[in-house]
Amino acid sequence: MNLLTPGFGLLIWTLLAFLAVFFLLAKFAWPAIINGLREREQSITSSLETAKRVQAEMTQLKSENEALLAQAREERAQLLKEARETKDRIIAEAKEQAKTEANKIMVETQAAIQAQQMAALTEVKNQVGKLVIEVSEKVLRKELENKAAQEAHIKGLVDGVKMN
Repeated sequence: MNLLTPGFGLLIWTLLAFLAVFFLLAKFAWPAIINGLREREQSITSSLETAKRVQAEMTQLKSENEALLAQAREERAQLLKEARETKDRIIAEAKEQAKTEANKIMVETQAAIQAQQMAALTEVKNQVGKLVIEVSEKVLRKELENKAAQEAHIKGLVDGVKMN
């Protein structure tokens, strides 16, 4: 039974050893342990705050990113619209210029044709005038005595002109 009930001296020495260890632990070990735990708690708290801040920044960046994408889509649509309008305008201007050039060429061609017609008519008139003068000259040079001979001579000259 001695094993179950310790002696009074053992209790005191055990209590003294416990108090000495307790005092040493309280003086040297526990402040370091408590400081370590506080530092760890602070680092965990700051890490959680940093994670929350980063998450908020990521959410903000995501919304800004989406806004930028929407703006880029709008700008792309606007650029495509302007490109289509520019293309249509250039095509319309080219068609209008082609019509203007075609009309100008037609007017110049008609003017050239009329000028050639006038030149041809003038040439024909000049030749007819020369022929009339030649015939008149030949008729006047040849003084014929009778009218029948004169008419025969004129008829011969006219037939000669028709053959040429």
